[in-house]
Amino acid sequence: MIGLGLTGGIGSGKSTVAALLATRGAAVIDADAISRQLTAPGGLAIAAITQQFGPTFITPGGALDRDRMRALAYADPGARKQLESIIHPLVGLQVQTQAAEAQSSGRRCAVFDIPLLVESVHWLKKVDQVLVVDCSAEVQCQRVMARSQLTRAEVEAIVASQATRPRRLAAADVVIFNDQISLAELALEVKQLAPVFGLSSG
Repeated sequence: MIGLGLTGGIGSGKSTVAALLATRGAAVIDADAISRQLTAPGGLAIAAITQQFGPTFITPGGALDRDRMRALAYADPGARKQLESIIHPLVGLQVQTQAAEAQSSGRRCAVFDIPLLVESVHWLKKVDQVLVVDCSAEVQCQRVMARSQLTRAEVEAIVASQATRPRRLAAADVVIFNDQISLAELALEVKQLAPVFGLSSG
């Protein structure tokens, strides 16, 4: 089974590419989705987050208060590291479990959708190839502002907190430049690349 690391900055279209790879038979292991499950009501990370940050960071429904935590994490890098030290090991365990399930079910490719892939030596060592979905910073801003109702300053702060484009591109084995192309053109590009990752192009 090929382990394909998939990454890209916010608004790059990474999730769309992951979905297109799934239609071609890939098992997609989504670290963000796992993180959301861990911080949902009853999630495995809630008790540790409550102990570390206090009950004000938990909603009345029992989930992580994402807006409050996001504001703290961007204002205080130390708090962000504390949160990551709780969540990342739990995400890692879930990723390993899902990868083992994909392999035992005979999948030819497991796509590890990891936002911080390039920043993590740990994850780079675990994948066979790295696929980067790239676009310009301006396109990132426009897409995220349109879908999330965030201000340009808020989006630019998120972009600045992620790996730079040159750093991501330097780690890439394959790049999809998803900038000013249609969904149909993007799907065609994924179809053409599919055999490289052991997937169907039919």
